[in-house]
Amino acid sequence: MKNIWSIYHKYEEIINYLIVGGLTTLISLAVKYGLLFTFMDASNAVELQAAVIISWIVAVAFAYFANRIFVFHSKSKQYLKEVSGFVAGRIATLILEMVIMWFFVTLLGMDSNLWVVIWTIVAQVLVIVGNYIISKLFVFKK
Repeated sequence: MKNIWSIYHKYEEIINYLIVGGLTTLISLAVKYGLLFTFMDASNAVELQAAVIISWIVAVAFAYFANRIFVFHSKSKQYLKEVSGFVAGRIATLILEMVIMWFFVTLLGMDSNLWVVIWTIVAQVLVIVGNYIISKLFVFKK
């Protein structure tokens, strides 16, 4: 047990970041599917995109506060600067994900289910790493 705590303390920031990221993903999915399985219709393109956007907003809001408190332990009083930097970073990695999916799936035609899963995983890994770097170096810098 002592070993586990020493490993946790050594990698606390990264472990907490992964936990918060997992919770953020669950929240995003819960909001999106909650909307789509209740009063929004996934076959309606506008409602589908609205559900995606709403779930992204809720997830980013949760991620900001959770990362601020539990991951980076920010004490900054410059909330507007922090929030705007956080949201800008998340928008940048959202665009990165969209470009990766467009390039490989749409442009190169790798649109089978297997390729979509592969490129989604590749994009998610890059997004997770990018979000961590942006948060650590630019948003919650000490």
